[in-house]
Amino acid sequence: MFNSLRGVITEKRSDILHMATGGIEWDITVPLLDMKLLPAPGEEGHVFLWLYHREDQMRLFGFATEERRDTFLELIKVEGIGPRQATKILSGIGQDELEQALETEDIARLELVPGLGKKTAQKMILALKGKLAQPLAMTAAASAHDELVNALADMGYDKRTAAEAVETAASKVKVEAPAGLSGAEQERLIFKQAIVILSGQ
Repeated sequence: MFNSLRGVITEKRSDILHMATGGIEWDITVPLLDMKLLPAPGEEGHVFLWLYHREDQMRLFGFATEERRDTFLELIKVEGIGPRQATKILSGIGQDELEQALETEDIARLELVPGLGKKTAQKMILALKGKLAQPLAMTAAASAHDELVNALADMGYDKRTAAEAVETAASKVKVEAPAGLSGAEQERLIFKQAIVILSGQ
């Protein structure tokens, strides 16, 4: 029903995001790490959505990228993990670190995520190992922006956070940039947008 929402961010409070579009203000639950990647209140933001719908309640969950939403959807397939628990997991561990922990069966690292015990960590590894790792093509695309990530790291930003911001910015530029831009011009737009994202933390 919903894929994404684009509008003006009116409030960021813990894991709750308020976004206004066309006279409607939406209340969206967002993992803390995704929240950091979204722009500051007063600026336009873009979140990817998933609707939780039961007879007694409805709630929107939002994510900074499609990849994070896909990970959320895989998490809620694991026995014992519901939408709220999946949100807490994504709030406590970054995408790359989660993928690595699953691939290397690092239960100790997963147990460091608040509210995640050993049994659930084991279930996650059994269910998700090999499912979240990025395809080679995506990895190659990410490496193309290494210089941007390194430049942001030189400016004092955390490298992992910078990489996530660049990934989000690249997706945004791909959709919104005018046709016919050179590669260098696209890189400049990605860099500028990544700084905007990082400054909104």
